[in-house]
Amino acid sequence: MEQVIQAIEALLGPQGCLIDQDARRPYESGARYGNGSAACIARPANVEEAAELLRLCARDKIRIVAQGANTGLVGAASPDRSGRDVVLSMERIKGIVEIDPVDRVVQAYAGTRLSDLNQALAPHGLCFPIDLGADPSLGGMLAANTGGARLIRYGDVRHNVLGLEALLMNPPGQRLDLTNRLRKNNTGPDWKQWFIGTGGAYGIVTQAVLQVHPLPQQCATALVVPASPEAGLLLLRDAERHFSDFLTAFEGISHNAMQSVLRHLPGMQAPFEPLPPYAFLIELSSARPRSADFDLEKLFGAWLEACFGDLILDAVIDKPEVLWRLRHAISESVRHEGKVIAFDIAVPRSRLAAFREEAVALVGRGYPGVGVFDFGHWGDGGLHFNLVVPQALMEVCSEERIAVLRQEIYDLAVRKYRGSFSAEHGVGPFNQSFYDRYTAPEQQALAAGMQAAFDPERLLGATRFMSAQ
Repeated sequence: MEQVIQAIEALLGPQGCLIDQDARRPYESGARYGNGSAACIARPANVEEAAELLRLCARDKIRIVAQGANTGLVGAASPDRSGRDVVLSMERIKGIVEIDPVDRVVQAYAGTRLSDLNQALAPHGLCFPIDLGADPSLGGMLAANTGGARLIRYGDVRHNVLGLEALLMNPPGQRLDLTNRLRKNNTGPDWKQWFIGTGGAYGIVTQAVLQVHPLPQQCATALVVPASPEAGLLLLRDAERHFSDFLTAFEGISHNAMQSVLRHLPGMQAPFEPLPPYAFLIELSSARPRSADFDLEKLFGAWLEACFGDLILDAVIDKPEVLWRLRHAISESVRHEGKVIAFDIAVPRSRLAAFREEAVALVGRGYPGVGVFDFGHWGDGGLHFNLVVPQALMEVCSEERIAVLRQEIYDLAVRKYRGSFSAEHGVGPFNQSFYDRYTAPEQQALAAGMQAAFDPERLLGATRFMSAQ
């Protein structure tokens, strides 16, 4: 490894190869999971250096783990504990290649942050509307196929990628140019899809070509208390019928999640007194400017008023930034409550209320004292079913008992409700055993065959779609 590190340092220079333990540390630990130890952190300044790094590591069969902003939650961008992995940080390969307002397309390098992308798009009246609690890089967003709170309107990352460029490991360093910007291109397999949502296991994305959307000119937001658990889905259906494409978010927030934000976010005021068992954050937006003939706030207010009684018990209409601050603060606030057992689940949205009710009952029946602090994307069937083990229960709630609880929840979601164990976070080492447990053998065999074709020596990434043997 010493010779490999010396070769990497000679290729990338002292700023491109971090060896010191303190300098490596931020890259070795994920946002929530995935603490490891890397041989070094490689930070190429351009795609050519990254390609040469792949060739260098392939010669000595050194595994490369690509990393963007390191905001993932399944350990897919973290090294293992062997001290032999090279972390390939894409943070220096960033910037906008081109913005085309007519095509509504942006081409950018993989290390570009979402916030920087939207800052560059704003003067053109455009945005990339994948709404996340973190500020990821484009490469990481493609690798994880991120979704976010506005998926109901704009889809996930996969639905907004027109093309990409990737580096392959077969042959090492091969540059695959798939950067066309066509919305219609039916000329064979859609090869870019093999690099989206696969955690860097098939290749390393270096550029992305994205379709972007008009920047909203008006927005209306409300936090709504449903008349019953079933009323939430009725509200969703009615909102879609009434507002069609203007409906951009329909987010559910539990009592415990709201209470946690009020406890831990300074200056946050309670939207309701007392807090309800559950509430929905509903957002409408439009790129059409507000006018006397078209005012979303007035249209929204009239609809909410018509729903009172049968579907709605209470509602707060406020500035979007105020209500979204409550929604986006949940994950960080819940971490202060105790040990978090996080689930990123999806079920058919028609069955989301039933699943949630059964899952809450399962926890209460078998694990008294464990709190449910859930919130979710009801518009697309996603649920962040966060459980919290209070400090007082840590001694009796062992890791083995938590593992049993986790499997019970996933069995319920996947086997009974035909859902997913990973709605938007991906596979990665943290979810590997669940991929092995729930993914059909025929599907695993196909994915493993493709991984073997793209990366015969299995030198790319921390996500495994093939046998570990």
